[in-house]
Amino acid sequence: MRKYELYEENELLQLLSRDDELAFTELYERYWQKLFAIAYNRLKEVDSAEDIVHDVFASLWHNRKTVEVKALENYLATAAKYIVLARVKKKMRERHYLSMNPREQPATEPYPEEAVHYKRLLELVNKEVEKLPERCRLIFKYSRDQGLPVKEIAKRLDISPKTVENQLNKALKQLRFVVKNLHSLFTTLLMLEFLSF
Repeated sequence: MRKYELYEENELLQLLSRDDELAFTELYERYWQKLFAIAYNRLKEVDSAEDIVHDVFASLWHNRKTVEVKALENYLATAAKYIVLARVKKKMRERHYLSMNPREQPATEPYPEEAVHYKRLLELVNKEVEKLPERCRLIFKYSRDQGLPVKEIAKRLDISPKTVENQLNKALKQLRFVVKNLHSLFTTLLMLEFLSF
């Protein structure tokens, strides 16, 4: 019986490319803890970190016949970081969506770094709201803060529902532009912070 723990990495990769499941198991045993640490250190969630380890190794197995790897540890670590980054970006998109739709509640708490960026983003958005023309700002606040429907806002301000819709569209267009630029900046900063760990 082969003693896979004695094999060099390149030998294990050759065996892996020939569908050797025991070579795959040996590679998993060698590297899963490092990948788990990378994912957990960033996400602080055991389940998510385990999922990322699974995804990285599932991809390795799926691509075993075509992947060309010179330094497997670096390859796996990079793959794990990209998956973590994709999850972080997805969560940031969710937070961005929720900031534009405040009546919907987030399912989980943000990461500490994200919470700081999210808070700063909200502060800047609120400053932009204050820069809107008076009527536009009032309509936007009725909609966002009180959750009033268009018809109710129109009734309160004694204007047509179409005017309310136009003002809301004007406010959202201006805020989307600002948020998009700020979100790009925060994503870049978060990526730089992520790549440094």
